[in-house]
Amino acid sequence: MTHYQGVECVDDSDHLNFQHKIMQNQTIAGIDVSSETLDICLSNSQGQHSFVIKNDVKSISKFFKAYEHETLLIGMENTGRYNWALYEVLKDLPHHVLVVSPLHLKKSLGLVRGKNDKVDAVRIAGFIMKNHAELPQWKPSSTAVQRLKILLTERNSRIKAKSKILNQQKDHMKMKHLGLDKYLQGLNKQQLTVLNRQISQIECDIEALVKADECMQQQAKLIQSIPGVGKILCWTMLAKTENFTLINEPRKMACYSGVVPFSNRSGTSIRGKDRVSSYADKYIKTILHMAAMRAVRLKNDLRDFYLRKVAEGKNKMSVLNAVRNKIIHRIFAVVKNQTAYQNNLLLS
Repeated sequence: MTHYQGVECVDDSDHLNFQHKIMQNQTIAGIDVSSETLDICLSNSQGQHSFVIKNDVKSISKFFKAYEHETLLIGMENTGRYNWALYEVLKDLPHHVLVVSPLHLKKSLGLVRGKNDKVDAVRIAGFIMKNHAELPQWKPSSTAVQRLKILLTERNSRIKAKSKILNQQKDHMKMKHLGLDKYLQGLNKQQLTVLNRQISQIECDIEALVKADECMQQQAKLIQSIPGVGKILCWTMLAKTENFTLINEPRKMACYSGVVPFSNRSGTSIRGKDRVSSYADKYIKTILHMAAMRAVRLKNDLRDFYLRKVAEGKNKMSVLNAVRNKIIHRIFAVVKNQTAYQNNLLLS
């Protein structure tokens, strides 16, 4: 069984059966997801039909009940929480579900003009029809992982709100002549107190959630044995990889995190430097950078590697990026070997 970011592949036998069904007048459902409604395009050899239903469990269950004796090939974009009602219904149905990255879909469409929900559903159906053989099937996450993802999202939203308030305080002195500086500082102080309390509570809830799951607790203990890796990176890795069942290869995670340099060469005229791609999860990349900065300040083999490469004349940011990559490989190594990190002994 193989995995890729956000989705899971079936084994070879299931995949062959899956492909066989596609060849037999398969009905494809392209779904454009929004907060209130779902635009659905059903496409098969007899033509296309479009529907609009409410984005709630009751409406979705009623719609798919008409196809309980047929196996649909369903494709949709990953829109976060707007997909939850669909996931809740589809996890108990026999249909084949493909969840596509919005960026993947956008880049695959080429030159297009205009858009609306109905047209987007048709385009998703067309994309699934052309690319289903290369797309892994979606499988539902465990309840613990779903809760972890939600709690991390709520924590991140409060971290952003806190950062915004702190940045606003820099402008308060400009309002001193209006007599508003102390008043606004007082209001912001109250907000920061509430946010700090909520962030602490959410972190306690996450720790309790991880401890309650024996597997995640063991993984978290191993991951945090690596120099520079703290609880936030640990929790984020558990969520992004779905406890290392979704992404189980360090190279895929490194690519997803945007720490892998790609070549920039063509013919004899273009000889650019290798650079990381902008198509990456910027949040986890930021956390990895902070972990790398901590790691090179501690006494360990990653610090030795950093100092050696900088002494050789390497660019500091390039070396830090290499440290990020090494941290990812060490995380996957300790999880695979189920052995805590030992300096200079466990190398990936």
